[in-house]
Amino acid sequence: MGEKMQYAYGKNKEEHPDPIKAEVKGLLPDWLEGTLVRNGPGLFSVGETSYNHWFDGMALLHSFSIKNGEVTYRSKFLRGDTYNSNMQANRIVISEMGTMAYPDPCKNIFSKVITFLSHTIPDFTDNCGNNIIKYGNDYHATSETNYIRKIDPVTLETQDKVDYLKHLPVNIVASHTHYDKEGNSYSMGTSIAEKGKTKYTLFKVPAAGGSDKSQTALKNVEVVCTVPCRSLLTPSYHHSFGMTDNYFIFIEQPLKLDILKMATAYLRKVSWASCMKFHPEESTLIHLIDRKTKKEVGTKFYTGAMCVYHQVNAFEDDGHVVCDMIAYDDNSLYNMFYLDKLKEPLASETNPLYCKPRCKRFVLPLSDKGETGEDLVKLKYTKASAVKEKDGKVLCQGEVLFDGVELPRINYIFNGRKYRYTYACLVEKSPVAVKIVKLDVETKQQNEWMEEDCLPSESVFIPRPNAVDEDDGVVLTSVINTKPGQRCFLLVLDGKSFKEVARAYVDAEFHMDMHGHFIPDSS
Repeated sequence: MGEKMQYAYGKNKEEHPDPIKAEVKGLLPDWLEGTLVRNGPGLFSVGETSYNHWFDGMALLHSFSIKNGEVTYRSKFLRGDTYNSNMQANRIVISEMGTMAYPDPCKNIFSKVITFLSHTIPDFTDNCGNNIIKYGNDYHATSETNYIRKIDPVTLETQDKVDYLKHLPVNIVASHTHYDKEGNSYSMGTSIAEKGKTKYTLFKVPAAGGSDKSQTALKNVEVVCTVPCRSLLTPSYHHSFGMTDNYFIFIEQPLKLDILKMATAYLRKVSWASCMKFHPEESTLIHLIDRKTKKEVGTKFYTGAMCVYHQVNAFEDDGHVVCDMIAYDDNSLYNMFYLDKLKEPLASETNPLYCKPRCKRFVLPLSDKGETGEDLVKLKYTKASAVKEKDGKVLCQGEVLFDGVELPRINYIFNGRKYRYTYACLVEKSPVAVKIVKLDVETKQQNEWMEEDCLPSESVFIPRPNAVDEDDGVVLTSVINTKPGQRCFLLVLDGKSFKEVARAYVDAEFHMDMHGHFIPDSS
């Protein structure tokens, strides 16, 4: 086997703003035309200062434009206020979740603050390094603060800074957005101590209408509904939510942000991440929101303590809402990505820190008619249960569909509908994927792709136009080749067979990224 090559997490990456033509091996389908834009951290030290945590690194966008069987690559740092301030000072001056930054002692540190309950929190960063989301006709880089950054998806130029707070009271917004058939976008955020209440706010950004390009897409934002937080000063952290034709599913998990601790973190010289705590003794509430009434359904669903970042899909079936998600037993995942920990090989056979995620299916019965102690789930194909308790609450137990998978993607045409396939990263031994898999949620079959010394990213499914079958299309993943002298590549797999169709080699070093968005040429 020889010496295993490690990915250098803390190493600053170089950007390639000018298009690089890739060398295509194999044949790209002629219908595949568009741009895959991906986002993730790429710069970890500035001058003498370094970030503590891999997620804190400054956002590096990269894209693969596919046209006429050819692929063009480019990459560019997101030049937000955070990037520009850090570069100008030649040190990290803007705080991130895992790294508290201290500006020049001569300058007044509280020149720019947000006030929470008369406590102060320095203004949040606009280093949007987690995902790419669409509002109206605009594409944005996003992390999970109140700022997103509009980008040009072709040149990757950084454009307007958009502040959610100018449009609605959300201090933190999850980086996963849902889209409906009409082109409306749905997102979820947390309103902290607004008019004395802390609540989760689900909002809709309508599809683009009209031709006024100067207006931000958020100007027509509508609040769909709000869910009160079960504790005023410790809202749940949430990264995504589920959506079907008639319902939203929101997981209020016992991974919580302590607002008062966040407010004093700067003065206590600790990071905001240290103010996030998992409470294993608490339950996880599963909120089912009716899209027509814009209110929660009457039944209160709950399950044991768990930590969920990614939903796979949700759908309605015969009086039930089925929701599939990736669940962890705790939040130790975040701690594995501190850069000093990443100097050790992550993929060791026995990493005691690693809590393997499981793809779990929960089923929420829409009717709570039944005896105390009765399992209200009447679907034959699942082992998931929902038992009615004395107080009328319903205790849900999930069914484990798959072990050790993360970063799930589906054929998004099937979002909110009964589906069969998900494409994911296999993370059996460590959170770093060395394989990607196609999972059949009906038969539990797994098809894998792997190649020696290669690290594949989240895989994105692109349906063939007018396809009938759910898996008729291709899967795109950007692959880092850790072997010296070998090139990184964009891999294209057939959605059905999960066999390689083509790859596009690029003369540039890829960075490990988080999430991405495919923009078809027609749009």
